[in-house]
Formats: sequence, C-alpha cells, structure tokens
Amino acid sequence: MLFAHDTEVALTDGAALVNTELDDPDPLLERASYLSFVHSWEWSGPVVGDAVERAAVRAIRPEIRALWTDDESLVVDRVNTLLRRESALPQLVRHGDWDWHLHATPTDAPLASRWVVEVAMAMVDLVRAGELSRLRHCAAPDCDGLLIDLSRNRSKRYCDSGCGNRLNVAAYRARLTSGASVPSDGTLQP
Repeated sequence: MLFAHDTEVALTDGAALVNTELDDPDPLLERASYLSFVHSWEWSGPVVGDAVERAAVRAIRPEIRALWTDDESLVVDRVNTLLRRESALPQLVRHGDWDWHLHATPTDAPLASRWVVEVAMAMVDLVRAGELSRLRHCAAPDCDGLLIDLSRNRSKRYCDSGCGNRLNVAAYRARLTSGASVPSDGTLQP
C-alpha cells in the first residue's frame, strides 16, 4: 500500500465517478444505477438518491477531473478552494469495517460535499508525498478516462473501463489477420 487505505479509495472512487461521464447511458441519471454505483464505494452517512442529490454528484465530476494534473500549484489552489468552499474540518473517525481514518465533513453533509472533500483530502496526501505523477489519463487513444496508478512500478496505463483489454484484443486480431505468428502460450506481446 502506497498511501493510507482511505486515500487510495478516495482517489479510486474519484476517478470512477468522473469516468461515469463516459458511460452511455450515464449511470448517475437513473436512481437504481446511481444507488448501485454509490453503494459500491461504501459511503457512510445518508445516500438519498433523489434527483437533487444525483444532479449535485454529477456536478462535481468536472471539479474532480480538474484535479487530475501534475501541475502542483494548480492542484494546491483547486484543493484549497474546494476545502474552503465546503468548510472542511478534518477529524478522525471509525465506522463499519474501517479503522481510524480522516473525514472532513459531517456524516450528514450532502453526498456531493462529502465526495468532493474526500477526493480533495486524498489529493493533499499526493501533493505532500510528491506523487502527482500517479494521476493519469487513459492511454487509449479513444478514451478520456482517468486513473490513479497505485502500482509499485508505475506501469498502469489504462482506465478501469476495459480499454487495456480492448486494445490487446484488437492488437491480437490485427496480428492474426496480418499472418503474424502468435506465441503458442497465447500471450499477447505489446
């Protein structure tokens, strides 16, 4: 683990939230798919799922996307703006299966506020560790997805939407049609 568990989860769920913009249909538009997505991230506190909450959560996606840069001064400015706007007050909490970790909003704050503050607090850890280079955009030429590279060797290149697999399959099929040999073990070579 490179960072505290809550930091890694906040960065991963922040990228996943922004990447919902790429889905068709947008899973945050309909209540059932919205609730399924939100509950998959084990949020504490109330999740209402009504149209107002869904719109507020969709509205923070561009703010989180704007954090995905290696420009440290820009990230710091944006993080500080978000934390001030949401009146973030860090505090240690423990709930469910989670041991002590930081929350910076009251448990009953609106979900969009809790979400954007959690991501902003995780960005604080990245800035302090000098690890903004772990914030990436998907390397697939036709994808605008975000990812957080938490691998030890900093090798993650594709978002979690299946881009890496899709490109590997396309390369494999291209080699088959061009008559190139495929290794007998079936592995794909870059």
